[in-house]
Amino acid sequence: MLSGGHATNCTTTKVRVALDTNVIAYAQGVDSVSQRDAALALLARLPRQSIVLPVQVLGELFNVLIRKTRLSRADAHSAVTEWRESVSLIETSPAVMKAALELAADHNLGIWDAVVLAAAAQGGCRLLLSEDMHDGFDWNGVTIANPFAASPHPLLQALLR
Repeated sequence: MLSGGHATNCTTTKVRVALDTNVIAYAQGVDSVSQRDAALALLARLPRQSIVLPVQVLGELFNVLIRKTRLSRADAHSAVTEWRESVSLIETSPAVMKAALELAADHNLGIWDAVVLAAAAQGGCRLLLSEDMHDGFDWNGVTIANPFAASPHPLLQALLR
């Protein structure tokens, strides 16, 4: 849940950061209050213009909001629309899908996690923040970092200073 204007161009930011579904789902109040507070605190510290979302994440968020929080489809749509309009997006292009298939086959990732990681790479991201992917895994210039770990990855720590 971000407030403010639409960020359409992240080229002025040195580090682009992609967010996985769990980060924004927690910010939306999925699961516990402590997870929501941690996600919101993280988002408040990240440079706004550095945040990007793979389009895959928006679809996953819609599904999570309906399934886990039992939001109405209209309310879930509103929440996803707010995210869509608040940050830059990375499309799931044919090139992203091709890379994701190779990534899933070569590194034993689930296909949808591979799509998110491949999109982050295509979008020029340096970090992909995810609680449930392989923390510290680096692929094609993108490092996966668990933003909720007791000791956050050094790249994330440097960005949050």
